Amino acid sequence: MKKFTAVFMMVVLVMSVFLSGCKADELSISELTGADVEAQFGMVDIFEIDTQKMGGELTSLFNNINLWNVGVPSKNEEYNVYEFTDYVQLMQCSGGTEDRDLFIDPLDTSVLDDYDFTKLIDACRGIVELGAKPHLKLGSVPLKYSTNATDGDFNMNVYPPDDYDVYYDYIYALASALVDEFGKTQVLTWRFGVMTEFENKQWFLHSSGDPEETKIAYFKLYDYTVQALIDAIGKKVFVGAHAMACSEGLWDEADFIEHVAEGTNYATGKKGTRICYLAASWYHSQAGMPIYEKNLTFVETMNKLKQTAEKYGLNDLLFGVDEGRILIGSVPGYEKFDLNTRTVGYTYQAPFDAKLYKEAMDNGVDYFSSWSFISGGLPTMSYYVAKHTAEFAGMNRIQVIQTATTSYENNTQALAAYDEDTKTLRVMAYDYRETLETQKSKTMIFKIKMPVESGTATIKTSYINDDCNYFDEWLEDRKTYNITDDMFKWSPDDPGIAAFTGTGKASEELQDVFYNELMPKYKEAAKLTPKTSTIEIKDGELVISDSIDGNSVVFYEITF
Repeated sequence: MKKFTAVFMMVVLVMSVFLSGCKADELSISELTGADVEAQFGMVDIFEIDTQKMGGELTSLFNNINLWNVGVPSKNEEYNVYEFTDYVQLMQCSGGTEDRDLFIDPLDTSVLDDYDFTKLIDACRGIVELGAKPHLKLGSVPLKYSTNATDGDFNMNVYPPDDYDVYYDYIYALASALVDEFGKTQVLTWRFGVMTEFENKQWFLHSSGDPEETKIAYFKLYDYTVQALIDAIGKKVFVGAHAMACSEGLWDEADFIEHVAEGTNYATGKKGTRICYLAASWYHSQAGMPIYEKNLTFVETMNKLKQTAEKYGLNDLLFGVDEGRILIGSVPGYEKFDLNTRTVGYTYQAPFDAKLYKEAMDNGVDYFSSWSFISGGLPTMSYYVAKHTAEFAGMNRIQVIQTATTSYENNTQALAAYDEDTKTLRVMAYDYRETLETQKSKTMIFKIKMPVESGTATIKTSYINDDCNYFDEWLEDRKTYNITDDMFKWSPDDPGIAAFTGTGKASEELQDVFYNELMPKYKEAAKLTPKTSTIEIKDGELVISDSIDGNSVVFYEITF
């Protein structure tokens, strides 16, 4: 309580008198000195933005998509995620099951080189035709390369190969087939990874179960895979590895980082192994709840990887999240609490993602790969945040100082960027609450120091709130049509609302109502309509006063 009082007193000190009745374009922070600010505005946050104080370029964080199955990805023409998606990750795309093993006969152990890379080539061609690049997560080891191949929790072979030279030949042939099909220049723009969550025993494990033997087996797998890629594609091939990092694995991922930096390469006998990126998994524990105390935060997870890499002199790596977001929902389906897309349909997801974007830009995280942006043709909250944050890419970040807040958790934040050539200023602001429900609105005031003394600016405002989300309508319809939690296999908090129609628990009549009556309504409810207005720049200053819903995000595009 003392912390909140102190924060609110800061608001009162900054804004001791407020001149009521002023329009947004007539305000300056120096005028906001009224003791009746709380009565006028309710919850208030003030940000000072200076276009003259520039930092580095911002990036498009949510520019990766995960695909669990190896196939040609689809495209939604109305909501085209490939406008901001640079890479499509094909998870475990080279082996581990009869379906994923790239052979004519995956179960014929008498022939080890009957390669058939058609499925992977077709998938890569589909990705390229969509305007993206493949990120190929190589693994798991094909069934016929491991004696007594054994499934883990993900129903894929977890064992290493019996013969690493045989495995080298397989990866070399795979990479060579890609070069033959697409050309070396094209393939050098792609990304490659070696396994998923390499220290997770459910993905990779020595047959002995021993942590040390498992660790050495992965070192070998990584070294032989990387060397095969180098020999087939070239020394500049982009390759890296994906750790769990956010939680303890069978062995310490720091040992791998030390190995590639200073250890003996098992494939070449020389010091070190090429590595271009390190990725983590990061999952918030449960939607609408604080992160569990035993779990690392997003920033803690990424800083652990970065600091270990820097310790061993690996200073030029990219750092990203290869899978993550939110693990479980607030309520379960009939089987489990898990969220199918690792996101929720609630508008809460928008400030959750906006917070991730700001934290990533604050801490030098390069990308965050997502499982999904579109659900049954409907844009999700994650889609809108990804689309709008992608517009910041290439712009210079500018200084934002929060001079007052009533947010107890300090989860009301803003980020801004400026492009001198196009005279475009962008601002993202969000209010994040650790609850799934939409909360009381609050006022945000932005005092912007402009590069010109006077003139007229045009502002396009996009509110990412319930007004562009179908999920609030869906929740009401669930009550009306008695669509209960136990009709869903996994948590019904997921934005994939059509999931209940495939579980055999909904009548044909209810399914007809859903697809023919409700879905058209949701398509309308999901549309985002930006608002455009003009505002005067006076004495080199532009001031915006706006009200946004709790648990929502606002984006401003300002041109002048």
